[in-house]
Amino acid sequence: MRFRDREHAGQLLAERLDVFQTENPLVLAIPRGGVEVGAQVANHLSCDFDLIMVRKLPFPDNPESGFGAIAEDGSTFMLERFARSVPEKERERIYEDQKKEIGNRIRLLRKGRSPPPLAGRSVILIDDGIAMGSTMRASVAMCRNQHAGRIIVAAPVSSPQTQKQFQSLADDVVILTTPAFFQAVAQVYENWYDVSDEEVLSLIETLS
Repeated sequence: MRFRDREHAGQLLAERLDVFQTENPLVLAIPRGGVEVGAQVANHLSCDFDLIMVRKLPFPDNPESGFGAIAEDGSTFMLERFARSVPEKERERIYEDQKKEIGNRIRLLRKGRSPPPLAGRSVILIDDGIAMGSTMRASVAMCRNQHAGRIIVAAPVSSPQTQKQFQSLADDVVILTTPAFFQAVAQVYENWYDVSDEEVLSLIETLS
């Protein structure tokens, strides 16, 4: 399965998530790429939509890869084997840097608002794809810590192994395609591009 772009992927994902409409779910999208997908889902389900701020904890010498992730409430997921390769003081610095960046994201993209209450709600967590899965794992941890009633992890693509892992972490998992030879999220998109802050703010305005 391939998608023209994130909007197309979101439309197809929304159809698969129809079964949750009666639960009056809250769609939480991971910026930035997940926002385009999540906006399509929220519009289709006519449900509440917001952002969940979560950041990868990057390796100091390879920022494209990471040893874990942190969510805005402090919920953290660590890949312990990789985290041990980073000196403790360096881990603490990276942790604090990402906490500050989350604060910046909240001020810019959510205008400083607190996250919506999650207790007792069905929450659909959305990204444009799940690679290593660290940011989604931290998002699930935040929802658990905030006592969400039901947690649904949803994305257009992941590896088969990642899908299986989340089936034991979330209450439901909806992934549209799981390529056997998964290399990167971008491989299933014909039109892959970086999403800007301006585009995120425009989508939020459209749904508000």
